[in-house]
Amino acid sequence: MSPQRHDTPKQIVSPVDGSVRAEYALVDLAEATAIALSASQAQENWSTVSLEERQEVCRRFMELFTAQADEIAEELAWLMGRPVAYGAGEVRGVIERVTYLIGVAPTALAVERFEDQTGFDRWISREPLGTVFVIAPWNYPYLTAINSVVPALLSGNAVIIKHASQTTPCANRLANTFLAAGLPAGLLTPLAVSHDVAAELINSPVVDHVVLTGSVRAGKSVQKAASDRFIGVATELGGKDPAYVRIDADLETVVPNLVEGAFFNSGQSCCAVERIYVHQELFDEFVDQFVTETNRLVLGNPLDASTTLGPMVTTKAAGEVRDQVEAAVAAGARALIDPTVFLKDATGTPYLAPQVLINVNHNMDIMSEETFGPAIGIMPLLSVLDPKAMAAASRTSVAMRVRPVLRMWSS
Repeated sequence: MSPQRHDTPKQIVSPVDGSVRAEYALVDLAEATAIALSASQAQENWSTVSLEERQEVCRRFMELFTAQADEIAEELAWLMGRPVAYGAGEVRGVIERVTYLIGVAPTALAVERFEDQTGFDRWISREPLGTVFVIAPWNYPYLTAINSVVPALLSGNAVIIKHASQTTPCANRLANTFLAAGLPAGLLTPLAVSHDVAAELINSPVVDHVVLTGSVRAGKSVQKAASDRFIGVATELGGKDPAYVRIDADLETVVPNLVEGAFFNSGQSCCAVERIYVHQELFDEFVDQFVTETNRLVLGNPLDASTTLGPMVTTKAAGEVRDQVEAAVAAGARALIDPTVFLKDATGTPYLAPQVLINVNHNMDIMSEETFGPAIGIMPLLSVLDPKAMAAASRTSVAMRVRPVLRMWSS
């Protein structure tokens, strides 16, 4: 069922050059409810389809999705700024996840039988939940969505999917690719709605399960919306992930990996390395090598094959990271990267040079609040059991992540 477009079109502005890349219109609660009800009707037939047939649809999806790898890489560059050099990596990740999920589905969904008692046959069967509402973010729009979409479909559910406003076209590509792979119409439907309508939908009987990958604030909103109903809610939220470099670490291996962990996707990842602790005997050497490696990054147009660091998703997002860095420096931190080395860096744009900070402490947001951008604080420690590290963990205000990747959505 395709919703009627009646609202003033919303524009998706590219971080690459500020151009409008797409337009879409939001649907109201009545239309969103009608879409969910249509999904429920399609799900009744899908629940009777064998697991083998569902698996085959997912296998055909993989073939068709892989064939679009170059197109997807360019799409992601325009929509959210990831360099085309890395775009195919998300496609590979999707294929790896789908392959795994297809493989574990027979075991995960199998009937579990128990020793019989006199007069009783005892077993646990896995039944579809109904309609799963998937809310996906912009930073890994396909990988995060597929973590929930495929388990839901393999389990016999229907899916309505709301992508972040910046990557709304990705929901359409997923739906169209599954449709071309043989998925019956109505089982995977994009849904462009406001946050308020999404909350009302969650609080209505047309949704049977919710999966969100997003911010802590969004997670709280979803939990609140579902609080009056006895439905499952799975959330993967933000973090302030630490890395600890031990005294016996091989820096030639560790440094490039931690630079990538901190700055890949411009640091816009819920599992990015957000703070680094280094054994104090290695601290100076580690920092020198880390800065050298960071300065090798190439900040530029993500459509250029030589670019290794693209723009952040929006000017606003880049400004928030700049503010966090400036606040840390004002509080005594030392910034080790000269932004002018990165010619594309410019205040008031999404293009932001990476930054490495030392002389940091846990009273600074750079070490205690999610940054979600290309900036990292590095602190010396005596050991991983140093009380400073424990203080960092206790002061971090962002939520722990619950990963729904390998779960089959069934009751």
